[in-house]
Amino acid sequence: MREFALAARFALAAPFAVIGSAACRAIEPSNRADLVRRAPVSSPAPAESAETVSIHAAHAVDVIAGKLLDDVWVAIEDGRIVALRTGLERPPDGRVIELGDVTLVPGLFDCHVHLTGSLDGDYVNRSVHETAIDGALRGVRNARVTLAAGFTTVRNVGCEGFADVALLRAIERGDIVGPDIVPCGHSIGITGGHADETGFRQGVLESGPEAGIADGPDECRKAVRAQLKYGAQAIKCVATAGVLSFEASVGAQQLADDELVAIVDEAHRHGVKVAAHAHGADGILAAVKAGVDSIEHGSMLTSEALDLMKSKGTFLVPTAFLRRRVDMAHLAPPQRAKAESIFPAAEASLRDAIAGGVRIAYGTDAAVYPHGENAREFAVLVEAGMAPIDALRAATLNAAELCQKPDRGALSPGLRADIVAVRGNPLADVQALERVVWVMRAGSVAIDARR
Repeated sequence: MREFALAARFALAAPFAVIGSAACRAIEPSNRADLVRRAPVSSPAPAESAETVSIHAAHAVDVIAGKLLDDVWVAIEDGRIVALRTGLERPPDGRVIELGDVTLVPGLFDCHVHLTGSLDGDYVNRSVHETAIDGALRGVRNARVTLAAGFTTVRNVGCEGFADVALLRAIERGDIVGPDIVPCGHSIGITGGHADETGFRQGVLESGPEAGIADGPDECRKAVRAQLKYGAQAIKCVATAGVLSFEASVGAQQLADDELVAIVDEAHRHGVKVAAHAHGADGILAAVKAGVDSIEHGSMLTSEALDLMKSKGTFLVPTAFLRRRVDMAHLAPPQRAKAESIFPAAEASLRDAIAGGVRIAYGTDAAVYPHGENAREFAVLVEAGMAPIDALRAATLNAAELCQKPDRGALSPGLRADIVAVRGNPLADVQALERVVWVMRAGSVAIDARR
């Protein structure tokens, strides 16, 4: 993850309540998204058996209707939900998983993670003495703890050497345990910018479009094509400077307007979406005008940018909890100064975005703080003005749309059986989503921490 390395451096019919096909219609993909195919990977790990498995729990959240259901049975076959009912006696056939006094929610999404990164050890010089293999191995642990936190799908927004693609393939083969990954490959940015390696002598870690460093529209198109060639399923670009890199500014626009247009046009022509790292007002506005699908961080949101994001349906991925969790003492003085200058503006921008009805998709920037704490973002969103159900929708329905995963995001028949059990009622106490005790991914129990 180039910009993070830089950042580091300085079917039972029934008269019971059923969630039906409307859920599936609510998150159908566009025809273009339906046709997306990237580098081949093997199929998800098979469900535990071909028989019907019924999960019984005290409660479940219907994220579409926005209500809590009681005495819930979820029937699963071949890794997919075939029925959700309430009040049903024990099914006569199949296996039953009795979970007791827990609340079921759909598998959660995190749209902004860096599985191969961490802000520890000699992270300042890590990119010089490590390779993408080191990052992938580090990602094995991070993938498991992320899944254990209830996040069954993540979008990995930038890494070195396509390590996220390697992790995806290992998880899909069943070699390691982790969430589904939407890999972005390298982030795309300008020479000397937030996505580049700076501060070393000339000739050290020089990069080009294949590694995401591009200048001018033609190189930007080439950079997009290279990421897709090697397995990216989404594109991350760096529209502005950043907090943890070595530019003097925290938010100055970096990719030019025509470069942003080239990136978006090329990615959308291939049916994939574009996430834009953007802190400063000018870069945010330029990225939204260019047609990016999400603004990551969005620290300085003007009323013009908010209005345009709302009219175009652009998502904001706010990564808000990190502002409270990052170890400021661990940062070099210039980076700490930038963080302290931008964080208050980012807090205000998040409140304005929520109040203004901008679409929010859940993302954390995990790696800037420890992986596995991803669910702590929920409480910050609610504190900023979101209703708990809307915060949960940000990590389910909204994120499923942004990540082009129409087969998940709700506990509805026909969707993939990505299911998480938590202690408590997240509609009354959103921090219940931090108390994950059981995780099912694609119909197979992946995590059971009830004992």
